[in-house]
Amino acid sequence: MSQINYHNVEIRQQENIVLEEVNLQIQEGEFVYLIGKVGSGKSSLLKTMYGELDIHSGQADVLSYDMARIRRAQIPALRKRIGIVFQDFQLLIDRNVKDNLDFVLKATGWKDKGRRTQRIEEVLEQVGMSTKGYKMPHELSGGEQQRIVIARAILNTPEIILADEPTGNLDVETGKQIVELLRSICAKGSTVIMTTHNLQLIEEYPGKVYRCEGHRLIESTGHPKSSESSELSESSNQPKKTNNNSY
Repeated sequence: MSQINYHNVEIRQQENIVLEEVNLQIQEGEFVYLIGKVGSGKSSLLKTMYGELDIHSGQADVLSYDMARIRRAQIPALRKRIGIVFQDFQLLIDRNVKDNLDFVLKATGWKDKGRRTQRIEEVLEQVGMSTKGYKMPHELSGGEQQRIVIARAILNTPEIILADEPTGNLDVETGKQIVELLRSICAKGSTVIMTTHNLQLIEEYPGKVYRCEGHRLIESTGHPKSSESSELSESSNQPKKTNNNSY
C-alpha cells in the first residue's frame, strides 16, 4: 500500500525554489535512500513529510493526510505516526535516557506510568541499549546516542521513519550498525526513508534510491555511480547545517 504520494510538488525555503516537479511514491515497508549534495533538498523534502515545511504547490499525500492543505491542529496526530531520527541527536541533556524516552511518551498521551516503563524497556532492548537507561546523554558514545534516538523514534510504533543523515557523525563501522538496526525495524513493517552521503552503505544495504540534483528528484535505476561517491563525500565534509533553514 502506498504511504507517500507526491505529484508535481514544489518546495521552497522563503522565496528560493529547493525542489520542483517532485514525483514520488513510497510503498509500505520500503527502505528508501535520498542522496545528493549538501543543500540539494534532501532535508527539506523530509520536512514536508512531517509538516515542518509547507508544500508550495502540487499534490502531496502522507499517510492519507493532504500535506498541501493540512491544518496545524492535525500535525501532532500525523507526527505520532512518524518517527524522526536526527543526525545531531537532539536528546535532552538534563535527564537520563529513560527520562528522555518517558518525556516523549507523556507528550504523546501515554498516561499510565507502568505502560510507559514497559514500553521504554521494550525499545531499549530492541536497539541493544537495555543496560543504558540510567546513563546521561554525555556518558554515551555517538553510536549509543544514535541508538537512543532511534529508540525514541519507534516508541509509538510508527508507520514511517524519517532518518536525516543518521550515520553522518559516526565512524564507518558504527554507521553500518545503525543502518542494520534501521533495516531490522523496516523488516518488522515500518517504512524507512534515510538521507545519506555514504554510497558504500547503499551498495552494502540496497534499497530504492532517489537523488536530489538541480532542483529535481530523480529515481536511480541501479547503484549510484562510483564517480558520484567522491563528489558526495566531499560535500559531506562540509560543515553540517542543523538549523531549520538547512536544505
